[in-house]
Amino acid sequence: MLRASCFSGDSRRRAHISAVTAALVGATLPCSMLMAQSGPAAPVDLADPLVGTAPLDRPELVGNAPPPGEPVYSGQTSPGARLPHSSTEAAPVNVNLELSYPFGVPAPYHYPNPTMIGFTGGGGATYGGRARPMIMPVVGDWTVPPAYTQAWYDKTGEKAEPGYYSVYLNTMRTKVEATATQWTSLFRYTFPQSGRSNVLINLPRDGGSVEITGDRSVRGIAGDGKANGSADGPYFVAVFSKPFTGFGTFRKSPGDREVWGIGDKDVVPDGRSVTGRYAGGYLTFGTSEGEAVLMKIAHGDSYDEAEARLAAENPGWDFERVRGAAKAAWADLLGRIEVSGGTAKQRALFYSTLFHSFSSPRLIARKGEPFSDSTGKIRTADYDRYSPVPFWDTGRNQLVLLELLEPKLVQDVMRSELDMARERGFMNTSFHADNAVFLYLGAWARGIPFDYAAAYEYLRKNATDPKGPRDYLSEYQKNGWISDEIPSGNPSPPHAGGKAGAAKTLEYAWDDFALAQFARRLGKTEDARMFLARAGNYANVFDRSTGFVRGRGADGAWIEPFDPREPYYNHMMKEASGWSTLWLVPHDVQGLQTLLGGRDAFNAKLDAFFATPYAPKGICRDCTGVIGQYVQGNQPDQHAPYLYAWSGQPWKTQALVRRILDQLYGSDQAGYGYPGMDDQGSTSSWYVMSAMGFYPVDPSSQVYVIGSPIFDSVRMKIDNGRTLEIVAENNSATNMYVQSATLNGKRWNKPWFSHDDIKRGARLVLTMGPKPNTAWGSTPGAAPPSMSKAAP
Repeated sequence: MLRASCFSGDSRRRAHISAVTAALVGATLPCSMLMAQSGPAAPVDLADPLVGTAPLDRPELVGNAPPPGEPVYSGQTSPGARLPHSSTEAAPVNVNLELSYPFGVPAPYHYPNPTMIGFTGGGGATYGGRARPMIMPVVGDWTVPPAYTQAWYDKTGEKAEPGYYSVYLNTMRTKVEATATQWTSLFRYTFPQSGRSNVLINLPRDGGSVEITGDRSVRGIAGDGKANGSADGPYFVAVFSKPFTGFGTFRKSPGDREVWGIGDKDVVPDGRSVTGRYAGGYLTFGTSEGEAVLMKIAHGDSYDEAEARLAAENPGWDFERVRGAAKAAWADLLGRIEVSGGTAKQRALFYSTLFHSFSSPRLIARKGEPFSDSTGKIRTADYDRYSPVPFWDTGRNQLVLLELLEPKLVQDVMRSELDMARERGFMNTSFHADNAVFLYLGAWARGIPFDYAAAYEYLRKNATDPKGPRDYLSEYQKNGWISDEIPSGNPSPPHAGGKAGAAKTLEYAWDDFALAQFARRLGKTEDARMFLARAGNYANVFDRSTGFVRGRGADGAWIEPFDPREPYYNHMMKEASGWSTLWLVPHDVQGLQTLLGGRDAFNAKLDAFFATPYAPKGICRDCTGVIGQYVQGNQPDQHAPYLYAWSGQPWKTQALVRRILDQLYGSDQAGYGYPGMDDQGSTSSWYVMSAMGFYPVDPSSQVYVIGSPIFDSVRMKIDNGRTLEIVAENNSATNMYVQSATLNGKRWNKPWFSHDDIKRGARLVLTMGPKPNTAWGSTPGAAPPSMSKAAP
């Protein structure tokens, strides 16, 4: 029942949280929102980029992380304004990475932090913490970076939507708004009345050079002028909407004092150019109460390119036009999936995670634009060129989502990776595996046209040339497994260093199975036979005496000590425990079943996996979001809840998926919590596909395992006007179990379907109920395909 305030009691207890946040944590929407809604909200209006920026806060879901002195991992997503797959982002920074490195990656924003230190408008890589320059509006006194002037801000004054971000900095009495085009960022600062309304612009860490040109523009070069990992270039040009009344330069002193040098910093009033560490400029404006000063900034591989991007994409000062265009771009993409049913919180989480699913890969150059290739050579793109794919992360799920929703983009991504292989001699890898084959074979399985024979040349080279990027390939080829060693000088457990030999062996075997299928499609019989033989190598690191995957020394002996509950961080395992790594055989679940002793033993092991309390002695800082030994916050075991489809108990998958969706996303007080690092769209994509009701356990195949959809209806535009519709009849929070199913009107008794089943459009109807139907999808013949065949 609605109370007089139009809020639930829960939301009154959290009155400091914004209305959108209150909706996310399950509260009733406020009166103003209820009255304003005349129908279902558009997907773009439900997406909140702040989702993913907070950590979970229930101790039982966090495990034993973090180490003392560190915060719990959030999704480390950014709430900044950007376009889909854009390399430019106008983003807030509330983590001082110059003085503290609280996470394993340079994530510049953490929702719980109460003070802002600046904003960035491009010039960054992967996580944005390396973006430059840093920009900060400061009213009154300011300090020289890295001692950034911080501003406290009330969380209720912070707002994020696709293509737009705003925050009120209480300390500065200044509102900051940001939006973006493909290559430019646009900020609007609404200042109080002051003769000292400043904007500071500086190049952090390695510094560079900054020059104040004229009375309303600044330009600079980050570092030595090389790309340095920035997708949009090391040069920048920033222009203001009105002249500044004062200016100067600053830098962190190299040790010698100049005229205005004090201590470890040099500040030069009226100075126009500066070079060095934290080189920057300050620009002072006289402002009346509520006066807006706009700043636009672009990057490039030269000043000319940066200026050309500003002229082409952001020629005037129409903030609302730019914001509207950004929102329209997101509306088109997010609108490709329509959901109905579920709760307000679930719908908001769905479109927020879908938003983050398009974080990677990032555009490097549109067709016809110049860009710096992987060797540093300037070229002109003859197609849309994209950044390298983080295969170990997004290759497990997000790439499949892109293959469904953006097949043309996937073609360009494959061309980009192939051209990078031609430039460097080998196909890109990611982290410690060689998962590029998942992108190509998965796209091929989903009917995306491409020159797959050309890609195979480099995929094969990666897998056969010991000089390539596969670590310890010679050892793998010789022994069929990669040995491990206990790193010296590291605490145990976890070991910070090591070969991760057991996990690498599993990853390479998975890659090899995909390569075998690739070679077979190309008619390369001998290659297919060779790679298929290697695909079984995972069994060489399976210890039958313990029932776990385990590291082996160079002599072949099992490494002691061994405790499957411990997170062997890079030693034996990769960011995972023995429990987590055991299931990393997506290509041969049936074979793993056999190793574990058959269906019953496999199910008992899976049951124990999700029930055994997580209490290791060693701390894995990004192993959060736990259910038993399962870790949703890291990639190695994220497919494990779906493995019951192979062992005749798909109802357990259905219950687990619902539990993960409910407890491990947005269950914190803010409603923005993630179970761990998003890794450029990976953890977000897990939510998106699982909420719709299916998941690609092996992304290189065309198999989708059915889970338990949280929505009554899902309509997904997959290609050329075709639609995949998933209907969950009699669906609710308690009716989570599939009772029966039809696909295109025909009875369906398998807990999976293939892309061939849906590629021309399809309608999957699931009838849901409150208790498991143990007969549905449970026969051995109903199990999804596997490298090994089930025993008769």
